Amino acid sequence: MFVKTISATVDASTILLYRATCSILRRGETRARLGTSRSAGRNEQYVVMPISANVVLGHGVQIFQPDLVNLYGCTVGDESKIGAFVEVQKNAFVGKRCKISSHTFICEGVTIEDDVFVGHGVMFINDLYPRASENGRLQTEADWTVVPTRVKRGASIGSGAVILAGVTIGEGALVGAGAVVTHDVPDHQIAKGIPARLGRTVPPKQITKSAR
Repeated sequence: MFVKTISATVDASTILLYRATCSILRRGETRARLGTSRSAGRNEQYVVMPISANVVLGHGVQIFQPDLVNLYGCTVGDESKIGAFVEVQKNAFVGKRCKISSHTFICEGVTIEDDVFVGHGVMFINDLYPRASENGRLQTEADWTVVPTRVKRGASIGSGAVILAGVTIGEGALVGAGAVVTHDVPDHQIAKGIPARLGRTVPPKQITKSAR
């Protein structure tokens, strides 16, 4: 069996080409991520990338495993990097020069400003009172309101952190690994623990120029 492979890292211009290819494949009723076709008497496999056509990608965006992410209706700024198994939902915004590590979930209503680091497995939440159903029927988008969350320029969020809806993480702030952030974090402050509590300020040498 002949298997086509995709480069481990692709930039925004390459993704546009892949989108066009995926669109053609979908017209041929290819719905799964892994499709099979016959060429010259042999089976070929190809991967349909789960990056929707309505995603806005800035210049130089890098998506390291494009077949292992789920992006739709979102914006990713110039030179940002997206790791594997990341989901970015519609109406979410990722700024310029951000690093979004693998297994992170960025939901609708989240705004991440420029130069932000997001560690592995970070979870954002946009609903403070989630419910599956009401009066015997499944809820829809009409039954709840998105609560926006903002991460300001130059902030860093450690791996495994959970960011509750309605929180603002300040410019240059640092959220410790595994923290559960339930309240705003001021500029240049460190927050850690469950629930997250404020600690000392970020040392001056650790504050990036973009966050000063």
